[in-house]
Amino acid sequence: MELSTVLHLNTYHVAINSFLNMRILALTIAIIWANSLIMNTTKYHLQALKQFFERHKIATLDQLQEALGNPARCTVFRKLSDLQYLSSYSHRGKYYTLKSIARFSQQGLWSFRSVCFSRFGNLLQTCQAFVHDSEAGYSASELKDILQVKTKHALTQLVGEGRLARETLDAVYVYLSAQKEVASRQIKARKDLLQQTPASLLVTNPDLATDEAKALLILFCSMLNEKQRRLYAGLESLKLGHGGDGHIASILGMDPHTVAKGRKELMEADLTATDRLRSPGAGRPSQEKKHRKS
Repeated sequence: MELSTVLHLNTYHVAINSFLNMRILALTIAIIWANSLIMNTTKYHLQALKQFFERHKIATLDQLQEALGNPARCTVFRKLSDLQYLSSYSHRGKYYTLKSIARFSQQGLWSFRSVCFSRFGNLLQTCQAFVHDSEAGYSASELKDILQVKTKHALTQLVGEGRLARETLDAVYVYLSAQKEVASRQIKARKDLLQQTPASLLVTNPDLATDEAKALLILFCSMLNEKQRRLYAGLESLKLGHGGDGHIASILGMDPHTVAKGRKELMEADLTATDRLRSPGAGRPSQEKKHRKS
């Protein structure tokens, strides 16, 4: 082969290699640019979400989609997962917040504009955690007083799934831990509470029957006005401690919130001192004193 031909072929191969190298370089740059764009978009979305929650604290899915430029729902949830989000246990889980935003109480609850969140998660998870950690289990009404939402359906579902147990005590369903050892302790504590109730409610006579005690309590409360009845119910609830609002309410036929209000008024000393027992104008009409004729 002639030298000129060889040189020509070498030049051709060099040109081809250079072209291929340029194409590879361009493709590499394009990939790097695309990755950078994706990363910047992700960073932008996360920052936008954080800023939105810092301003509004809570949001619905529709509000979050609008804030991010209406991406797909799965995209919003992926971003929320990166930021460790919580869904509300009230309002059917409609609202969302970030763990870094929520300010939980000692019980692990946080409420913002009547929307309730729990460090334990949704309503099922929260009910399960509260019942398992309780000293004497909970009735549905007792747990409702704490969580401020209806719990009956959630508790029934947890029992059906084997995540909680249930016993009938004093004609009331009491929900217990699914762990037998824990449930046994809770049942004992609940029975002790029920046995102490009549004495703590009314009398010093330890032989007074439970039904008799309840009848006397109802009769006594019927003689009180509305505020006195509320305060007395609150006082008896304080004596009982855990679960007192619901138990006293069931005996007196009162709303547990009314009992709780009376209890809070006592604790906050929200009382109006008065020497008058009867309302003005009540009692016998005054009579003019007669003087003996001289």
